Amino acid sequence: MNILVIGPSWVGDMVMSQSLYKTIKQQHPNAKIDVMAPAWCAPILARMPEVNRSIEMPLGHGEFALGKRRQLGKALAKHHYDHAYVLPNSAKSALIPWFANIPVRTGWKGEMRYGLLNDLRPNKKAFQYMVERYVALAHPRAEMQSSASLGGLEGLPKPELTIDPDAQAAVVKKLGLNQDKPVLGLCPGAEFGPAKKWPERHYAAVAQALIAQGYQVWLFGSAKDVETCENIAALSGQQDDMYVLAGKTSLIEAVDLLGACQTVVSNDSGLMHIAAAVNCHVIAVYGSTSPEYTPPLTHKVDIIHTDIDCRPCFKRECPLGHLKCLNDLDPRQVIDLVARTGKPS
Repeated sequence: MNILVIGPSWVGDMVMSQSLYKTIKQQHPNAKIDVMAPAWCAPILARMPEVNRSIEMPLGHGEFALGKRRQLGKALAKHHYDHAYVLPNSAKSALIPWFANIPVRTGWKGEMRYGLLNDLRPNKKAFQYMVERYVALAHPRAEMQSSASLGGLEGLPKPELTIDPDAQAAVVKKLGLNQDKPVLGLCPGAEFGPAKKWPERHYAAVAQALIAQGYQVWLFGSAKDVETCENIAALSGQQDDMYVLAGKTSLIEAVDLLGACQTVVSNDSGLMHIAAAVNCHVIAVYGSTSPEYTPPLTHKVDIIHTDIDCRPCFKRECPLGHLKCLNDLDPRQVIDLVARTGKPS
């Protein structure tokens, strides 16, 4: 069986989509799964053993380009796919499998996709978690009526990105790092917006306390997070055992380096999902969003959030201007969680 998946465009969603690929392979061990996704996804997909190959989606987010989509679909037709799964909700995302004349095209009801999808699932909101929505697509529609049909989140296959030991050693050497002390990873960025970002001073307090307990701290992020990470390093007052890696690594290098961390403290972000998928102990900090939708998919997780009345609001910026959902989260909670889950020897 040849399968084409039109994949998501966000890091966290791409990591979570591995649960779908695992489910398909459980049902059809000989299936070949190709995933069409933005070019940046290719290294992540290469770390998923279930994926046969990644196919670059050359069109930008929001770009309709009907002619190009038709051309892509016709080019893919020669691979004779038996089944397509369309994970994004847009109508345009369903066009390529339709142009490729793939016999079965599965996805959730979204923007006017009648006809483009012929295995249309109508009840997405009956499934609480994003990962449940992905996995449910692999099962017959008649069997999938709600989250209860899947038997609960704990029973679903979890993402597991492979670590390349040689690549890991190479990037450790390139960045002048070492692993003589346990590593605490901090991921203080959030592409979504400031309502997901725990204050820099709180991250700094965690870094200061854990370095004093024998850890070293690696600060992760993209080029957009360099200033945040440098501010945390400065606020912590630590020079030794503090490494700002933001902007210095590719995404796949960050995957391998997160795999070297004992514990990772992260906002609700793509790096949080990567840390969960490389078997770190994850301490996830939630502000405006909720773990009741996209939690880290690992057994080694602690989730912290406040219970103030206005959260979760799912806003990019605090509509009330106080960010109490994040400001009121005491860093001592994180420091205590690290202490309980394992101290350096």
